[in-house]
Amino acid sequence: MRNRPWRSLFLSASTLLLAAAYCAPVQSDDALSTSDNAALTRGLGGGVLMADRILVQKSERRLYLLREGQVLHSYRVALGLRPQGHKQQEGDYRTPEGEYKLIRRNPRSDFFLSMEISYPNNADLAHAQRLGVRPGGAIMLHGWPNVPHKTSDYYRTADWTDGCIAVSNSDMVEIWLMTPIETPIEIRP
Repeated sequence: MRNRPWRSLFLSASTLLLAAAYCAPVQSDDALSTSDNAALTRGLGGGVLMADRILVQKSERRLYLLREGQVLHSYRVALGLRPQGHKQQEGDYRTPEGEYKLIRRNPRSDFFLSMEISYPNNADLAHAQRLGVRPGGAIMLHGWPNVPHKTSDYYRTADWTDGCIAVSNSDMVEIWLMTPIETPIEIRP
């Protein structure tokens, strides 16, 4: 394996970014004011209030972080290149629909701070088997590509993933900090 000094520099910068985001005032694009957001996302001890659930509304292109049924934050998302309908098989460029969980974090992926979603579940596997196809996998919630090939306007406004759910890098930092492994994620049409 080649020595990659830039990799450790990137990881150090990422750690600093996460620490700065943790200490900085909360900002997002939802309808609440910054002071309302700060009150909602800070716990009594001053730490970040953790989400207990994620809801993705594909038709709205929105991801909601929830705690006890209350929206903590809302983010714009990009979906797969063919966003309508549930993922049927590997390579169909669709984002799955259903009940899943966050199962793994990867701070070193090709996309900024990726978190794996537990697709395919048992129902997805059974459906793919009935169709005689492979269900696909590696569905992630992540930021923008670490090495972008398009303009930032494209990543901000288009559906561009292979079936994953993508948010801006700054939004991904908040989501990363507020959602532990095993957080349920529901993806609706």
